[in-house]
Amino acid sequence: MTTYVLLHGGAAGAWIWKYTEELLRARGHNVLTVTFTGFAERRHLCGIDSTIETHVADVVNALEFHEITDAVLVAHSYSGTVAPGVVAAAGHRLRRVVYLDSVVLHKGERVAEAMGYMSSEQAAQVQAGVRAGLVPINSPVADMQRAEAAETPMLMSPERQEWLLKLLSNMPTIAGVTPVEVGAESIKLPVDYIAVSVSVMKPIMHDRASKLGWTVHNIEGDHAILVGDPETTVKLLEQCS
Repeated sequence: MTTYVLLHGGAAGAWIWKYTEELLRARGHNVLTVTFTGFAERRHLCGIDSTIETHVADVVNALEFHEITDAVLVAHSYSGTVAPGVVAAAGHRLRRVVYLDSVVLHKGERVAEAMGYMSSEQAAQVQAGVRAGLVPINSPVADMQRAEAAETPMLMSPERQEWLLKLLSNMPTIAGVTPVEVGAESIKLPVDYIAVSVSVMKPIMHDRASKLGWTVHNIEGDHAILVGDPETTVKLLEQCS
C-alpha cells in the first residue's frame, strides 16, 4: 500500500484525478488530492496573490493536517512548478516525486517564459499589470483548452472528453507570470518523469527532466492521460513507487 498525493494541472482541480483516484483506492492505496487556491471549487478565492508559493502552502498544509508521511507526490502539468517548493518545505513527509508530463522550472523562472509563451520581460509586465488591477486576475486557460480540443480531440472517449472540458475553469493569471522561488534542480528525493508522446510539454520539459538526471519514462498517450487512460496511469504510478 502506498500513499499518493495528487496535484492537478492548469485549469483543473482535484476533480481531474477522479478516475485515477478510484483505481488507486480500489487497489488498496491511500490518496490525498489537493485543489489549489483560485482553481475549480476554490476559484472564488482567486486573487493577485494566488501564486505558485500560495499553492505550495496549500499542499504543505494539507500534508500536515492530514498527517501524511512516506508519500509519493504526483505532479501533473502546472503542478510541476509547485512540487519543488513542497519538497523543500515538507520533504520529510515524502519518499519520492513523480512528474506526470509536468512543467519543470528552474529557480527564478516563470511558467509563461519557460513554455515559450512570452519573454521574461513580457511576463514581468503582465505580473505588474495584475497587481495594479490592469490585467484580469483569471487567465483564460480553460477556454484555450476547449478550443484546442475542438480542433484536435483528446485520446479518450467523447463522453469522457465532454466531462473533462465541462469542468475546466480558468486559473490565476499571476501563477503563470511570477518567478518561482524554488526550482526543480533543488529536489533531492528520487524523481520519475512520465513523458507522454502527444503533449505541449514536448520536447522542452521532457528534455529538462533528462538533463536533471531524473528517470524518464516515455509512453504513448496525451497530456490528459490521467483522464483518458487511468489504467496505464495507475500502472505507471505503481512502477514509480
